[in-house]
Amino acid sequence: MGDLTQSLISRKNVLNNDYAVFEIQEQLKVEGILYDDEVIFTKQQIASYFEVDTRTIERYMDSNQEELKENGYRVLRGEALKSLKKQSKMLYGTDINVGTTILGIFSFKAFLNMAMIISESEKAKEIRSAILNIVIDVINKKAGGSTKYINQRDEDFLNSWFSEENYRKEFTDALNSYVDMGNVKYAIYTNRIYKDIFKEHAHEYKHILRLSNNDRIRDTMYSEVLDLIASYEVGLAYELKIGFELKGSKLKSREVDVIFKKFHDHPSRKPLLDKARNKMASRDLVFRDALHLQLENYITPLEKVEYERFLGEKSKELQDRLKEAEDVFKRLKEY
Repeated sequence: MGDLTQSLISRKNVLNNDYAVFEIQEQLKVEGILYDDEVIFTKQQIASYFEVDTRTIERYMDSNQEELKENGYRVLRGEALKSLKKQSKMLYGTDINVGTTILGIFSFKAFLNMAMIISESEKAKEIRSAILNIVIDVINKKAGGSTKYINQRDEDFLNSWFSEENYRKEFTDALNSYVDMGNVKYAIYTNRIYKDIFKEHAHEYKHILRLSNNDRIRDTMYSEVLDLIASYEVGLAYELKIGFELKGSKLKSREVDVIFKKFHDHPSRKPLLDKARNKMASRDLVFRDALHLQLENYITPLEKVEYERFLGEKSKELQDRLKEAEDVFKRLKEY
């Protein structure tokens, strides 16, 4: 997941994962101040917990203002501050910063944010280690013990998987009918599609995801990636047919290579390529702890909706979806 003190993407990938944040809060049991059903912390409490001077906290606050605000740091004034003081007096019997008219408070996420950026605190270092362990554990548990096929928990996966199988048949039929090569052409040009899309050969992809020889690559791919592969397959099948008809005979390998390059280089492909590369690289880094070096520039933090999509209530194992599909077909058959 990377060095949390150095990587904003890694920090966001932790803090956007509400399932992991909840478990971290449950395990750390950090004592703060209960305010409007939320545990909050003052700057002094943060400094005391991480065993650093308040000036150290202020320095990190100055250099990470926007990030901390995104994760719940805010400033209380007026009635909001009076309400906090009142609640603190009632619950803890003590006043908070008596006489102050402005007070910055940290949410639990902002507290974790500070733990991830304070480099000189041993306590923060310990928490960073715990955070990474908890995040990995939560993802594995939510995924049923293995993340190899976490892509299949997406409700869009099954439709994309079936569609891609149909377009795959069109592509292999086109290779068979229009390309003058032996059976090796199926592996060569399938691998060419992977290389054009992911900048990785099939064996490189398998190595990065730690797949066995018996694992089918496409069974591990996200729906957006399968959709892009399908668009390549059906588009290339069409272009091969046109090339064959123009020539009046089967195409040689060099002619097929020209068709592939022209198809891949067309500007209309770029938006879908960028999207598929982003999804694969960003999700695999978080869910599978797999780094696609050739796609490193496409990595962005996962949004909350991504965690819900693959770990939440709407996500399911493929077998559950197949059973549902089978039940639907049975009901349709009865009519």
